[in-house]
Amino acid sequence: MSYSSAPPTQYTSSSVTSAYAGAPVTYAAAPTQYTSAAYSNVASAYAEAPVVTGGTQAVTYAGAPAQYTSAGYSNVTSAYAGAPVVTSSVQQSARVVQSTDAVMYATSPAQYTSAGYSNVTSTYAGAPSYTSMEFSGTPATTYATSSVHMAAAPMQYASAPSHYTSAPVSSYTTTPVSSYATAPTVTYAAAPVQYAAAPAVEESVVAEQFTDQVQCEAPPQGCGDFKVCVVGGVGGIGQPLCLLMAQDPNVAELNVYDLTLAMVPSAGVAADLSHINTKCKVNSYAFDKDDKAIDVAGECLANCDLVLVPAGVPRKPGQDRKDLLNINCGIAKNIVEACAKYCPNAVIGLIVNPVNSVVPAMCELWKKKGLDPRKIAGVTTLDCVRAAKFVHEITGVPIQEVDVPVIGGHAGTTILPLFSQDPASASIPQEYIPALDEKVQNAGTVVVEAKNGKGSATLSMAFAGARFGSAVLRGLAGIPTVECAYVESNLFQELQYFTSRVVFGVDGVQDIQEVGPLTEYENQRLNDLVPTLQEEIQAGFDYAADNEFAN
Repeated sequence: MSYSSAPPTQYTSSSVTSAYAGAPVTYAAAPTQYTSAAYSNVASAYAEAPVVTGGTQAVTYAGAPAQYTSAGYSNVTSAYAGAPVVTSSVQQSARVVQSTDAVMYATSPAQYTSAGYSNVTSTYAGAPSYTSMEFSGTPATTYATSSVHMAAAPMQYASAPSHYTSAPVSSYTTTPVSSYATAPTVTYAAAPVQYAAAPAVEESVVAEQFTDQVQCEAPPQGCGDFKVCVVGGVGGIGQPLCLLMAQDPNVAELNVYDLTLAMVPSAGVAADLSHINTKCKVNSYAFDKDDKAIDVAGECLANCDLVLVPAGVPRKPGQDRKDLLNINCGIAKNIVEACAKYCPNAVIGLIVNPVNSVVPAMCELWKKKGLDPRKIAGVTTLDCVRAAKFVHEITGVPIQEVDVPVIGGHAGTTILPLFSQDPASASIPQEYIPALDEKVQNAGTVVVEAKNGKGSATLSMAFAGARFGSAVLRGLAGIPTVECAYVESNLFQELQYFTSRVVFGVDGVQDIQEVGPLTEYENQRLNDLVPTLQEEIQAGFDYAADNEFAN
């Protein structure tokens, strides 16, 4: 039989069978010829629909990859277009398979046959196929346990069930900690820190050969093309920090600064980073361990907008942070005094332990030079990162929705996560908070011990440092951004330096946010940490009193 004119687009027959979406059989592209004498019960859905045949004639698809023939059609199978072929010698209704026909999925791993189709199953596409002799007048797609399911369109998806048998994990059965038994007993200062305008930088402060390069004005709002220097850029923190900063869209130029004795040359790190397809230009600088940065680092630091300092000697197991003070304050001073000379308007992010003492020491020396204290900040972001991760692991709340502020300092018990101020962590029963608090406090020690004294937290610190750096750069670009940092503060009269949420703007620290309401536990912890933090701040003051920045 041949069509002499355009073939019809739809074929109907009282004996046509199809399980394809419960709709009449439609040709996506009509076959050109059928070689059969009796087509009274032949049905086909050329575009991936099942073919049901009967009678005693053979059927050939003109466009099919192979020819399938049979005298009785009681066991015809086909692999055409990935659809099953269902055959029958006796057709009772349009969507029912009877008799002893065979069913095979073209791309399924096995052939499934049954005399009565009451137990035919298939794992093709993750959905079972069932056939029955009982539902002779019912569309196959409406019965989950007695209908034919298409391989290409199963009625039930294993990977996407429509019903859930249990409550979502995001449902919390405990009452959020939202009531505060007592008010903080720590005395607040009369008002949040209000910074005066940044003092002018005198020409004499700047080395003559770099006078024309030094940034003496705040960067233009929204410019987003900043120069960043990472001091200690080839170290355990420095390399991943450089990698992350080179990807920041606000960084146009990145300087990798380290010593010539470093295991990896800074030039090698810079060359490696320079192959990353971002807009960032990467430069390298290496200096002798006995060189003073103020004498040699002018070109590297001149006109920088942000200087990140992951430098210093790492803490060893059992080593008190005070033991690091003289060594690491000396390292920090070498860099910060050079910044005071070559990039006095840059924000300096200090990742030098012990932060609780190093930051006050450097900031007091900075102020001695008549420079703006809003430019000096201790990077405590890692405490926030850890607190958020631990809460996410406990509650299952998406990590991007968890934001736990951490106040106080950046060492041991001076680290105070305010779990009550984040909705996810506030849902954790109060009896679990002390242990979670200690987990955040001791997280750094856990890493040091796990590394067997051969290093401290480096990768997580680099991640946190990049988050801090990104917040600073957004602020410099004219987008005020909130991040926790350890800065000069007068939130509490007893504590001249304090970690809290601050707003970074075009001048560095633009505003210091209030701590907010505390639970009874948090209030007690705050009172308990004051003496320790005071002592560590005083250690920084003592260092600053005994030292001066070089000119």
